[in-house]
Amino acid sequence: MALKQFRVFPKRFGFFPYIWLIYLVFPILNLQGYSGLRLMAGYALVLLFLVTYRQLYWTEGKPYSAWLGLQMLIIVVLFIGYSPFNLYMAFFTSNFIGWYTDSRNFGRALTIFTAMLASMFLLSLVQYQSMDILFMLPFLMMMLVTPFGIRSINRRRVLEKELDQANERIKEMVKREERVRIARDLHDTMGHTLSLITLKSQLVERLVVKNPERAQAEAREIQRTSRAALRQVRELVSEMRAVSVAEELAEAAEMLRSAEIALEVEGDAALPGVSGLTQSILSLCIKEGITNIVKHSRADQCRISIVMTPGEVQITLEDNGIGVDASGSEGTERRDGNGMKGMGERLALIDGSLTLAPRPGGGTMLRVVTPRVVKDGKDGETA
Repeated sequence: MALKQFRVFPKRFGFFPYIWLIYLVFPILNLQGYSGLRLMAGYALVLLFLVTYRQLYWTEGKPYSAWLGLQMLIIVVLFIGYSPFNLYMAFFTSNFIGWYTDSRNFGRALTIFTAMLASMFLLSLVQYQSMDILFMLPFLMMMLVTPFGIRSINRRRVLEKELDQANERIKEMVKREERVRIARDLHDTMGHTLSLITLKSQLVERLVVKNPERAQAEAREIQRTSRAALRQVRELVSEMRAVSVAEELAEAAEMLRSAEIALEVEGDAALPGVSGLTQSILSLCIKEGITNIVKHSRADQCRISIVMTPGEVQITLEDNGIGVDASGSEGTERRDGNGMKGMGERLALIDGSLTLAPRPGGGTMLRVVTPRVVKDGKDGETA
């Protein structure tokens, strides 16, 4: 059984939690005028405060409220027992109160926090009887306003995440509906035709000895029926909506934006004169390439260049990530993986090719090349 890797703070927060630790220097400095057991007790309280700070990044629900309450209690003890300037530690608590998503819990925590700040401020005025303590008042107001700002930011992030999830569900529903429509059209269009071909084939089998002339006539009818069926399939396929490169690039930009990867596009994404079939296959290759960049590259920049010549279309995806090694692996993606294999199979349909290689200067380069005109050797139709 593999041991779970220990983390001080959740990975999704990056270096943000560590930056706040700088402000713990001030309560430590406020302890320098003490000695003996009182000094040790002060250090223990600061250490316990640090524990509450870490735990608030990992817990939720009732444990979250318990750690938050303990943090406020430590601030009160450090304020009363050591220095009134420890009141500034309440900025930590102010930030965490804004993390409450439930309005009732948020209001309860903010009320207790406000009462705590007001009591500590009034106690400072009475104890020190100095107008100098009034300079704390603007900071107290900031502490009371901060939870609203933090909560607003967090709610916006939640709404953006829910919106992205809703868009994904909509896309899946559209795909599912399209598959159902195709299946229904194929059944309605081809079901009767294939049944007719089967019956006529059985009839030809019986007539081939008894009545050869009629068998030949029925065979010719089967040929006409099969050609008609082939025309119906082509019409059905032609009615399917092809995904253009320009549309796929728009989706790629959205995916990269969500992954905080900058995108630069060069060239004409409209690809004038390029058939719908070629654009659909190129779009699928772009989708697979962008997915690999987001999942495996660890890049923060991506560049897509589109070049058209009289004979071919060339699309190059480059990133500044961890790159590929000699075996063609990038992160967990290999040159011979399912994604790359699928791209190669699609491109083979239109005589295209792909190249995956290290990018000069670091990163990965994926180049897809397809001819602009593809001829079907049997019927001479342009794809």
